[in-house]
Amino acid sequence: MMISKKIDELKEELIQSTRDILMIKSVEGEPTKNAPLGKGVSEALDKALDICDKLGFKTVNMDGYVGYAEYGEGEEYIGILGHLDVVPEGDGWKYPPYAAEIHDGKIYARGALDDKGPIMAALYGLKAVKESNLSLTKKVRIIFGTNEETGSKDMDYYMKYEKPPIGGFTPDAEYPIIYAEKGATIFDIVKEIDVLEDESIKINYIKGGNRANMVPDYCEASISGLSYEWLTSHIEKFNQKEGLKVLLEQENENIIIKTYGVSAHGSTPERGKNAIMFMMDILSNIDISNNSLKKFISFVNKNISYDVYGRNFGVYLEDKASGKLSFNVGVINYNEGKIIMTLNLRYPVTFKLEDMMEPFKKTLMGTGIEIENFEEDKPLYFPPEHELIKTLQKVYKEQTGDEPKLLAIGGGTYAKEIPNIVAFGPIFPGKPDLDHQPNEYIEIDDLILNAKIYGNAIYELAK
Repeated sequence: MMISKKIDELKEELIQSTRDILMIKSVEGEPTKNAPLGKGVSEALDKALDICDKLGFKTVNMDGYVGYAEYGEGEEYIGILGHLDVVPEGDGWKYPPYAAEIHDGKIYARGALDDKGPIMAALYGLKAVKESNLSLTKKVRIIFGTNEETGSKDMDYYMKYEKPPIGGFTPDAEYPIIYAEKGATIFDIVKEIDVLEDESIKINYIKGGNRANMVPDYCEASISGLSYEWLTSHIEKFNQKEGLKVLLEQENENIIIKTYGVSAHGSTPERGKNAIMFMMDILSNIDISNNSLKKFISFVNKNISYDVYGRNFGVYLEDKASGKLSFNVGVINYNEGKIIMTLNLRYPVTFKLEDMMEPFKKTLMGTGIEIENFEEDKPLYFPPEHELIKTLQKVYKEQTGDEPKLLAIGGGTYAKEIPNIVAFGPIFPGKPDLDHQPNEYIEIDDLILNAKIYGNAIYELAK
């Protein structure tokens, strides 16, 4: 109660500090000597540390990559990690995205929820602990990251010079607590395609999708050697598939096939309709002349098709903590001589990478298809009985009166960037997720409640 009472006393100061940091456009920019992630990001970090300084905390700026405010004594520390960088504001705002105007009890600005508002709430939570003269056995660091949106170079730099916290959280997701985040991989499957002198029915190119971690809503292919009438008749049955559409366009001797699907995040491909796999379905029913391309199309139709869980490929996995493996085809590029398909596979938290990749490679055997550009983001998992989870559950229930259910996700949060922390808020159940959206805002009541939750959580973890 003491901490929450202090937060109420600090309310106006918290609102003003939050607005001050939100008024800085901290999108990654051109690096300079003292601003490795650009001028705006550097300005936001300086401002945050200046606020910390005025609140009476020891501050450290690690060469513009990351900064932190520290309170307490001891070797071990509790880490609260948030980021000050934001994605570009985009269009469609009803209030200026960097004015931090208050309307109807809401602060509107890019970064209000993700993560500037919440990390300021955590900072003032620590200030309330300090002003309440509560004794701690561990140090506490509020860590200000600067590169979460575009690669997390900040945390690579931090971990190069600092030891990890023994526990903590990041206000970079939703409440109650995300205790499980799937392992995520992005990689290409690539096949060299024979270049033939004469092809009576020829696919000139295939291109679709923008990012591995998005279900593609558009794909197109150019084909020659077929009549427009025959192809129109051929695609008729495909336009009966729910949520999918195909159109044809004549272009000189070629016909452009355009497929349309429904976009979704790569972590939840079941919510989308994949325009690339729709294209593969259509092309598999055309007798093209190039046998090596034909074999690739046939292979992906047999082993992927519209399956988003990896069953066809032989890589299906499922656990109680995080559910089913997800399998997304995100991008395709075919030009004469090579076809590249970019995949985003996410595996359940209690499995290892090889549980997925060994059967994956087995399915590829003898096809001439190679794996290239492999990237992995390891899973994050805390058992429900872990002390960190139990502590945060206790605080959440005390402060909100709600049941602190544990969440498992296919996406990744900032918690994956340093050891021993979990994602904890700031979005309350039933509230909209406005991250990266126009008209992003944080409700002032939620900002204050976040500060109370975070202040009490900091005390419970560090006492």
